[in-house]
Amino acid sequence: MLKVYLSGEIHTDWRERIIEGAKGLEVSFNSPVTDHAASDDCGVAILGAEENKYWHDHKGAMVNAIRTRKGIADADVVVVRFGEKYKQWNAAFDAGYASALGKSLIILHPPEHAHALKEVDAAALAVAQEPEQVVDVLRYVLTGKLPG
Repeated sequence: MLKVYLSGEIHTDWRERIIEGAKGLEVSFNSPVTDHAASDDCGVAILGAEENKYWHDHKGAMVNAIRTRKGIADADVVVVRFGEKYKQWNAAFDAGYASALGKSLIILHPPEHAHALKEVDAAALAVAQEPEQVVDVLRYVLTGKLPG
């Protein structure tokens, strides 16, 4: 079973497209919590309220980091998606962390981000523009079969 961690932006259906496309392959998926409110508020929900927004966010970031680090450490392949609309600074951290751990890294972003992400892309073993290309990479890794 190939373990794949899906990291990055949470505002589009890219994860669902990969999971759907990979049906029939021996792949298991994990990801960060994609419910934005739950992710933002997990620290204070678990560890107690904070009046200062900085500490509210900091608690959430720390609790989420435990989940993220575990997911990346357990993965064989890490896919990091940089979306079109929002800055995903956490995605850049996840890509760097996965690379430092020697994980096989696939970066997914639109073509207009190629220049801005050139250093991130350089750490990857594959750079895709569409979720279906990620599925094709996974299929090739597991079966040796090319698309089509």
